[in-house]
Amino acid sequence: MTYLKLSRKNTQFLMIDLQERLLPAIHGFEEIKANALRLVEGAKVLEVPFTYTEQYPKGLGSTDRQLLEKIEGKTAFQKLTFSCCDEEGFIDILEKNDKKQIVLWGIESHICVLATVMDLIKAGFTVWVAADACGSRNRNNHDLVLRTMTQMGAIVVPTETVLYQLMGRSGTPEFKTLLPLFK
Repeated sequence: MTYLKLSRKNTQFLMIDLQERLLPAIHGFEEIKANALRLVEGAKVLEVPFTYTEQYPKGLGSTDRQLLEKIEGKTAFQKLTFSCCDEEGFIDILEKNDKKQIVLWGIESHICVLATVMDLIKAGFTVWVAADACGSRNRNNHDLVLRTMTQMGAIVVPTETVLYQLMGRSGTPEFKTLLPLFK
């Protein structure tokens, strides 16, 4: 696998299953949600293509309201499979964006996030995981699977690393807009 620095021209974002009924059960969900909001704002400011999924919304509810307010105009990709890639038409969405680096985050780390990471790597994408925007009900499961994803070839980093990589430099209008997110 080729490890490339993130760039706007080659990157797309994927948020997995940050849903209203599941999110409060996740260990450290407040920090996860705060980092997800940073990434969503970063996608907007940096003009990075953004896709999000909902696992069985009939039972788990829709995406968290605060996140939905920030992603208005986007449509959730609804799924029943644990790997996003196993749902018919999902890979087509990513390939249509024509960007081979995917930054992803979501819940649960050891189920849907892991299964998706495995399939995206197999499909030839370079996968970056925003670790502090991922979580599981059990913290040990989350920690264990982050190591597993790294061993599989995913690049596991904090949210701040993702956004600074994509900004590339200070002093730009994008930097000035996003800097308050980290203060």
